[in-house]
Amino acid sequence: MENEILKIARRIQAISQSGLHFSENDFDRDRYEELRSLSVRLAGTICDTEPEKLKDLFTNETGFQTPKVDIRSVVIKDGKILMVREKIDGKYSVPGGFADINYSPAEVAVKEVCEETGLNVRFNRVLAIADTDSHGFPPLPYHYYKLVMLCDLIDGVLSDSIETTGAAFFDFDNLPELSAERNTEQFLQLIRRQLHTTETYCD
Repeated sequence: MENEILKIARRIQAISQSGLHFSENDFDRDRYEELRSLSVRLAGTICDTEPEKLKDLFTNETGFQTPKVDIRSVVIKDGKILMVREKIDGKYSVPGGFADINYSPAEVAVKEVCEETGLNVRFNRVLAIADTDSHGFPPLPYHYYKLVMLCDLIDGVLSDSIETTGAAFFDFDNLPELSAERNTEQFLQLIRRQLHTTETYCD
């Protein structure tokens, strides 16, 4: 039920944002502003985000609203998966982050691993395109698509970064505490299954 309410709030926000961008009528713009305020209030009833921060997230963009693209890089060594501890919450996630302008998805996947762990990798293939409204993710202010990219380890030495620490390889049956906004147990099990098929999963 919470996810359904959040979907409604995000959709209202997207419609109001588009309306504010394209409407030339002041009365309509006032109505779209009110809709956007209502979307913030609605999302605030279920999202574990401070009201002011939520307001900023919902009102800081213009133009047509689209899902955010988050790229996660899967690196396997001796059957174990590479994970990093996020400094923001002290919990673990698969290396990755937002897609960057002027980089291809494959380039982002390689870059994120190097920046967050010190390891050099080569892009192999896309394992999955996942929707964060599925796979056990908590209510999130934004709607995300996660591109899960398999990368082959080349070389390098594990090291900390500005955003992460404690990079290490973990057994799928003995995972550390997960940073749930970035990856969940269900999401990791999807990755595990995809390693044993040549097909790309897509929600």
